[in-house]
Amino acid sequence: MASRLVRRDRSVNVWPGYVDALATLLLSVVFLLTIFVVGQFFLSQELTGRDTVLAKLNRQIVDLTDLLALERSNRRGQEETVQALRNTLLAAEAERDRARADVAASAAHRGQAGDLDKQLQAERSAAGRAQSQIDMLNDQIGAMRRQLAALEDALAASESRDRESQARIADLGSRLNVALAQKVQELARYRSDFFGRLRQILGNRTDIRVVGDRFVLQSEVLFPAGSASLKPEAGPELDRIAGAILDLAKQIPSDLPWVLRVDGHTDARPIASAQFPSNWSLSAARAIAVVQYLASKGLPPQRLLAGAFGEFQPLDAGTTEEAYAKNRRIEMKLTER
Repeated sequence: MASRLVRRDRSVNVWPGYVDALATLLLSVVFLLTIFVVGQFFLSQELTGRDTVLAKLNRQIVDLTDLLALERSNRRGQEETVQALRNTLLAAEAERDRARADVAASAAHRGQAGDLDKQLQAERSAAGRAQSQIDMLNDQIGAMRRQLAALEDALAASESRDRESQARIADLGSRLNVALAQKVQELARYRSDFFGRLRQILGNRTDIRVVGDRFVLQSEVLFPAGSASLKPEAGPELDRIAGAILDLAKQIPSDLPWVLRVDGHTDARPIASAQFPSNWSLSAARAIAVVQYLASKGLPPQRLLAGAFGEFQPLDAGTTEEAYAKNRRIEMKLTER
């Protein structure tokens, strides 16, 4: 009997749990509904604010459109008023002329002539007012024309100054070309003296020759094969050249911008060593070695220029040993800076 009572009590105590679960679910639903309502409220506020701003912008656009239409209407009205005033003036002048003719033809009708004179005076007054407005418009047009004329005068003055500047530039250019031509001719004379003295000093040697405006020395005269170190026997040759240049330098005017250009050339066979990774490097090193030696003999360094062409300026395009030997060379040229 007691066990039945216990089971009965247990079955009855299950309901509070269901009630709690339902209450919790209900509270959750209420909470979610509250969040939804609050979100809808803020969303509607935001949309209302945007609609207000949009309506304000639309009103501003409408106002601006109205102002633009009013301005256009005023302008058309003013144009029509001016045209009407001109027409009135023309009509008044025509009426005046007719009135004068009538007065001259009908001198007996003085009473009517007096009325016509009064009417004519009224027309004249109206015509005077119209003429005043026309004069004001004419003054404005005249001011605009004066401004346009001033601008045209300024443009013409600018074009005149530009033409004068171009003429001065052309004159200076021609003078500069004449001066340069004179300097080139003067330098050419000294270059000719330079070659003449070198021919006398070095004699008729096959390994030292003149090619065009350059004095050419074969590399074998100055350097061992594949090296940029001057041979001991190259010293006397370079000494004679340095002496000839020093003697000539004393005669060249100081304002003549001359330099002795020393160019290094190699043959087309590639060189790839740790010291010289390319023919350019070898030709540059040889040209610099000659320039440094000449500077050590008293030639002003500012009058010396070292250039390197590698194998890219051959005298002979052949592939024989004779062609290779001809292309391995040091060239000296007396030129302008």
